Amino acid sequence: QVQLVESGGGLVQSGGSLRLSCAASGFTLDYYAIGWFRQAPGKEREGVSCISSRDFQFYADSVKGRFTISRDTAKNTVYLQMNSLKPEDTAVYYCATDGGCLGVNTGGYKSLELWGQGTLVTVSS
Repeated sequence: QVQLVESGGGLVQSGGSLRLSCAASGFTLDYYAIGWFRQAPGKEREGVSCISSRDFQFYADSVKGRFTISRDTAKNTVYLQMNSLKPEDTAVYYCATDGGCLGVNTGGYKSLELWGQGTLVTVSS
C-alpha cells in the first residue's frame, strides 16, 4: 500500500524542539520531492518546507533558520527538525509528495495527491 505516515508531533514549550518524521511505504522516497505543510485551526494550509528529488531544500520565510528538512534513504523517511519553536508554529503538520516542490513554493497544495494523516504540534507559551 502506497502511503505516507507522519509521526513525532507533541506538546512542547516555546523555544523547544521536535523532530517530525514522514515515512513512506509502497514506494521509494528518493525519487520524489517531499513537502511539509501545516494547518492551524481556522487557517489555510501553508507550505513549510520541501526537499527536492535532488535534495535541494526550500523553506517558508517564517521557519528559515529554525527548521531543517532532511532525507534518510536507508529508512525511506524525510525528517523535519524544528528548533526554537514558537506558539505560532502550533498546527497539524502534514507531509506530501510535492513534485518540483511547487506546492510549498507556490501554495498550490490542493493538487497534491498523496498525503499523510498529519501529526499535531502544540507549542505552549
